[in-house]
Amino acid sequence: MKRLLAIVALAALPLVSAAQAYPAKPIRIVVPFPPGGPTDVLGRVVGDGIGEALRQTVLVENKSGAAGNIGVDQVAKAAADGYTLGVIPAGNVAVNPTLFANLPYKQSDLAPVTMLATVENVLVVNAEAVPARNLKELLALAKQKPAALSYASPGAGSQAHLAGELLELSAGVHMLHVPYRGIAPAVNDLVGGQVSMMFAPFQTALPHIRSGKLRAIGVASLKRSHVMPELPTIAEQGVPKFEAVSWYALMAPAGTPADIVEKLSAEGTRVLARRDIREKLAAQGMEAAGGSAQQLASTVQAESQRWAEVIRKQNIKPE
Repeated sequence: MKRLLAIVALAALPLVSAAQAYPAKPIRIVVPFPPGGPTDVLGRVVGDGIGEALRQTVLVENKSGAAGNIGVDQVAKAAADGYTLGVIPAGNVAVNPTLFANLPYKQSDLAPVTMLATVENVLVVNAEAVPARNLKELLALAKQKPAALSYASPGAGSQAHLAGELLELSAGVHMLHVPYRGIAPAVNDLVGGQVSMMFAPFQTALPHIRSGKLRAIGVASLKRSHVMPELPTIAEQGVPKFEAVSWYALMAPAGTPADIVEKLSAEGTRVLARRDIREKLAAQGMEAAGGSAQQLASTVQAESQRWAEVIRKQNIKPE
C-alpha cells in the first residue's frame, strides 16, 4: 500500500511542477492600437511590471486595425494557456459586440483578468460659440433649438459618441452627432468652432480649457476629478447617475486556467498599486486600477447592459 501511494505521489509531481512553473516562457501582450499612443504606453508599463514580478520576459505586440477589433480578435483566438494576453478597451468588449453584427469575436471569447486603468472624460464646449457656462444652461439651449447644437466624436460607437447619446436620452434633448476619424481632428474642429461640444479625455481637453478656447461644463463620472475638483459632475448638475468613463482591461482567451488567471490578476493588481506605475499612467491621463477577475467580469456585464440599452433606444448604427 505504501509503495502504491508513493507511485501515485510521484506521478502527480509533473502536474504540480507544471502549475508552479508558470510562466515558463515569455508572455505576449497584444495592444490593439499602433505604437506610441496611450494604450501602447499602458501595455508596456504594465507589461514591464508584470514581467518583473513574474521574473519572465513580457513582449508587447501592436496589432492595430478596425478600431481595435483585429487585435482583440487575435487575443480571443489565441491558445488559452496564459501566454497571450490583451489590453482590451471598454468599447471593444462592452460595446462592439452589441454594435457590430459581424464582429469576428464574441464577448464570451475573452476571460477577464484585471482592470488596468480608467480615463476621466469631461464635457467641453467651444467658449466663443456656446454661451452656456453650466449644464443647466447648455440643456436649455439644446431644448430651445433641437439639433442646433452639435457634438463631435472620434467615430460612431466611440465613448464620446455614446456619452452624447446618453446625455440626449437622459436629459430629453436632441443634438447633432458629428463623427470624425480620430480624436485629434474632432478636437481641432471643436476648438475651431465647427462643432459645439464634445466629451473628451481630460488630458486632451485640459490645454484648451486653460487657454480659454474650450469651457468645461461637467465631469462625466460619478465623482469629481482631481484635475479640476471645482468642476461639478454631470450627475451633480441634474442628470442622475450619469457616467461615461473610458477604461482598459487585461484579458486572456476564454478557457485560460483559473489558477493562471488568478495569478496574473493578483500580480497585475500589485503592479498597478506601485507608486511609480501610477505616476507613469497618470502622465498619460490614466488612473491605475486593479482588482480581481470577478470584479472585472461584473463591470463588463454592467457596462454591456447599460450601453446596449443606449444603442437600442437611440438606434445607433456603426459607420
